[in-house]
Amino acid sequence: MKLPGGKFFSLSAVAIALSLAAPPVQAQGFFETLFGPPKRVRSFPPPPPPPGKKVGQKAKTRTGGVTISAPSYNQYKVDPLERVKFADIAVPPRPVAYDPNVKLKFADLVGSLSDFDLFAEKSIAAAMISHYSAEPDFIWVSDGQPNPRAADALRVLRDAGSHGLDVDDYRVDEPVLPSDQAARDVALMRFEMTLSARVLRYVRDAVGGRIDPNRISGYYDFPAKPLDLSAVLRAIEDAPDVAAYLESQHPKNPQYAALRGELAALRASDQGPQITVDPNLLLRPGESSPELPKLLSLIARDLDDDLGGEFGEVIYTHGASESYDPDLVPLIKAKQKQAGLKADGVIGPRTVQSMAGVSKADKINKVLVALEQTRWLPAELGATRVFINQPAFTASYFEDSQEKLSMRVVVGKVSNQTSFFYDEIEQVDYNPYWGVPQSIIVNEMLPRLRRDPGYLDRAGYEVFDARGKRVSSSSVAWGAYGAKIPYAVRQTPSEANALGELKILFPNKHAIYMHDTPQKAFFERENRALSHGCVRLADPRGMAAAVLGKSRDYVADKLKKGHSFDKVARKIPVYVAYFTAWPNANGQVEYFGDVYGRDARLLDAIAKTDSVREPTS
Repeated sequence: MKLPGGKFFSLSAVAIALSLAAPPVQAQGFFETLFGPPKRVRSFPPPPPPPGKKVGQKAKTRTGGVTISAPSYNQYKVDPLERVKFADIAVPPRPVAYDPNVKLKFADLVGSLSDFDLFAEKSIAAAMISHYSAEPDFIWVSDGQPNPRAADALRVLRDAGSHGLDVDDYRVDEPVLPSDQAARDVALMRFEMTLSARVLRYVRDAVGGRIDPNRISGYYDFPAKPLDLSAVLRAIEDAPDVAAYLESQHPKNPQYAALRGELAALRASDQGPQITVDPNLLLRPGESSPELPKLLSLIARDLDDDLGGEFGEVIYTHGASESYDPDLVPLIKAKQKQAGLKADGVIGPRTVQSMAGVSKADKINKVLVALEQTRWLPAELGATRVFINQPAFTASYFEDSQEKLSMRVVVGKVSNQTSFFYDEIEQVDYNPYWGVPQSIIVNEMLPRLRRDPGYLDRAGYEVFDARGKRVSSSSVAWGAYGAKIPYAVRQTPSEANALGELKILFPNKHAIYMHDTPQKAFFERENRALSHGCVRLADPRGMAAAVLGKSRDYVADKLKKGHSFDKVARKIPVYVAYFTAWPNANGQVEYFGDVYGRDARLLDAIAKTDSVREPTS
C-alpha cells in the first residue's frame, strides 16, 4: 500500500506497526513508525476484531468503563542475602598434617571457615568463591597481620557516608589477634573474607546504586550496568593505590561532585530553627489554610524596604489570619514576580518553595536521593547531551560540557507520568503526524466515539484498520471494543496538531519524545505537569537546531516545505531525568518539588535494602 510521500509498507509491517500503540501510556502508535521509526521498540500485534464481526459491522455497545492503565508503583522487594559457601572454594588438598606451630598458607586455612556465617549478596558470594578458587591467596593480610592495602580499604569504607551511602552497610572491624597462632590465623582468614565481601558491596553500590530502580515502578527504565566482581578483586590485588581505585568507581561527572559537596556543606551547616510550610500547599484567594500565617511570617521576616513600605500594613493587619483575603493578593503577586514566577496570586508549591525554601532535613534527603539516582546514569554524561529535569520543568542542551540552551517544558500529568530513563536522539520530524496512543483512544476518545462515531472524520484525524486500509471513522462500530482496539488513529499535520510543528525522536519503549505544542499558555504555569507523558518544549525550533547542528533559519526553512524529517548525525544522549536536587549550569545545587512523589518511594527502597543488610557478620 502506498502512503502520502510515496512510502510503501507490507501487511506484516502494518500488523507490527499497529502494535506500537499497545504500551499503556504515551505510545506513539502505528504512524509513529511510518513517519519516525522507533527501531528499538518491541511489541506484539493487537488482537483481531471480535469473532463473527466484520470491520464496520454494527455490534452491541459496551457500556463498561474499560480503560488502559498507567504503570503502577510496587512495594519494593530486596533480594535476601545468602551465606557464603566457603566449602565451594576449590583449593589443593592439605599437603601435610596440621601443626599449630607452623605458619599455614591460605589454602590450608579455608577449612577453618566451615562454621563462619558471612552473608552477602548472591553475586558477591559467587564472585568471592570464583576469585579465591582461582587465586587462593590473601589480598588484605601480609606477614600475619592486616596490610596497608587493608588499611586503605577500611579508610574508604568508613568514608562511605560522604557519598550518601550508609557506613553500616560496609562496616568491617579490624581483627583482634590472639597470641595463639592457630586462633590468630582463623581471625585473619575471617577478616580477609569479610573485607572482600564489603569492598565488593561498596564497589557494586558505587557503580550502579544500592537499589534496582526498575523494581520500584514501570516508570523507571535503566539497563543493568555490567560489573565483573571477580575482576574487581583481581584489580585490587594489582592496584598501586587501593583507595584511589575504590574512589574511582563512583560517577565521574561534575554534577555528582557538586551533589557530594552540597551534602557535606548541609551536614556541616547550622541553620537554626525554621518555619516549615506545607510544600504541597495550594491556596487561592478566598480560601483558608492554617499554613497561611506561617507563610506570611516568612514574608515579613524577609521583607525588603521596597515591599515593606508598600505591604507592611497589610501584613500587620492580616498576618495571623488563615483566610486568604483579597487584600493579600497584591503582596503575593509581588513576591511571585520577585522570585521570577508567574504573578497569578495562587499560592502553590513553587510559590511556597520560593518563600519558605527547603528545610535542611528535606535538602539532605533530596541530595541523598539525587546521589543514588546519579549512579543509575552513565559515569560520564557526555560533553554533548540533552538533559530534561522533570521536577524543574526544564530541558537543556549542552555542548562541550557547557549549557548552550535551556527552556521550559511541560511533562506528564500525575496520572500520565513521564518515565525516568536515558536514550539517544535520532531524528527530527517537521510538520509531524500524530499517531494517537491507544491509551488516549480508549480512555479519552472512545466514550465520545460511541456517541458520535464520525467525530474523528470531522476533527482532522484519519483511521486505519488492521490491514492498513483507511476507513471512515463513522463506519467503525466503536461500541464493540473495550481496551483493545484494532484501529490506528493519526492526526494530520496542521496548526491544531497535538505535536505542533515538530518533534524530536529518541525511540524508546515508553514512546516518549520531545515536541512542540499549540498550547503555549501552559509554559506560563508554575506547575507544568500537564501532558500525557511526552515532553513539550517552549522553544522546539531552538532545540531542533541545536541537536542537528544547524541554524534556526534552517529549521524554519524545513518547516515551510511540509512533512519531512532529518536524521541526527551525531551521538547525542538524552536524559529524561527526575531530580529534585540538581546543580545548575554554575554548579550550584537547586531544589525542586517532588511532583510525582517519587523521592519517598526511593528512600523507602533504600531503607528496606539497609534493613536486609543488617544481619551480616
